[in-house]
Amino acid sequence: MILLHKNLHYNKFNIWFSFNRYIASQNRLFDISDSSLRHYINLRNLTVTRTRLTSISSDAFYNNTKLQYVNLRDNNLSMLSWRTFQNFNVTFPLLLSGNPLDCVCENMWIKLRLQEDIDSPELTCTDERGETRDFATLTPPDCVVPKVELTPKTVTVMEGGDVKAVCSASGSPVPVILWTLDMPSTHYEINPLETKSTLTLSDLSPDDNGRVIVCSAENMVGQTEATLQLNILFTPKIQQLLGPERDHHWCIPFTVTGNPKPELLWYHKNELLQEQDYIRTMIHESTENEDHGCLQLVNPTHIHNGEYKLVAKNEYGQDEKTVTAQFIDPPNISPTDDMDYCK
Repeated sequence: MILLHKNLHYNKFNIWFSFNRYIASQNRLFDISDSSLRHYINLRNLTVTRTRLTSISSDAFYNNTKLQYVNLRDNNLSMLSWRTFQNFNVTFPLLLSGNPLDCVCENMWIKLRLQEDIDSPELTCTDERGETRDFATLTPPDCVVPKVELTPKTVTVMEGGDVKAVCSASGSPVPVILWTLDMPSTHYEINPLETKSTLTLSDLSPDDNGRVIVCSAENMVGQTEATLQLNILFTPKIQQLLGPERDHHWCIPFTVTGNPKPELLWYHKNELLQEQDYIRTMIHESTENEDHGCLQLVNPTHIHNGEYKLVAKNEYGQDEKTVTAQFIDPPNISPTDDMDYCK
């Protein structure tokens, strides 16, 4: 029992330690590098205070995306880049008071965070004359957060078409313009200039439908993004149509693509199928490009056997596929019964 108690205490400590890190009064701590916290992927709360910490790498928290609280008070930080916290989608408490921060462009993002939840209005910095100034009133020259404009913001084009987008940026220092694309099969060209960049996409495919392209402008003061969304029109395609499967009910599975979403029509023995409660189309999963579902049949009999054809169509074309279904063998009819049946 004692061993169990010790193990339980040890496990609780390990869990606490994986979520929290507290470092104080460490005179040999000078920097937090890219690898310092790499393995603490579950880290929630970080406190580093009263050390000789002078620098933090821009990728120091790259793997710590669950951070919710950072206390860096009373260290030796004179500059801290906004890039250090660029991977976080939400703003969390960031405590910086007690550091000899410089009143320079690289720290201007701290003033912007003051309007959210960085520390307190008493946060100060030291200017080039050695005078202490409040961050809230800091306005160093030539320090302007980038602004970015991307045109167009949305585009609709047929499969195989081309798109040209222009990203314009302003700010001081002059920002760098970057494109973020996740389009491995589509050819693109980028023509960069000083304050704008042109992106040309060629031979767009259905796989590009719904994709979001990001143009970002960044300088030492901060970063701003703008997006372009692609709407690629294409004819329907029945990716698969399988034979019936039995679960709770019988189901003829299918996968269909198309934009706009295609209308689905079923034919049984070449006659249009009138859908009802006991036989109808069910969509189980729908994405930007695909619908996964089945033709559901409740308690089908031998009269439902035969060939089923699925037709998918939109305003740009159609596709069709057939499958044979055998739900129940037809009843055996003797020759006598057959004669009686014919009467």
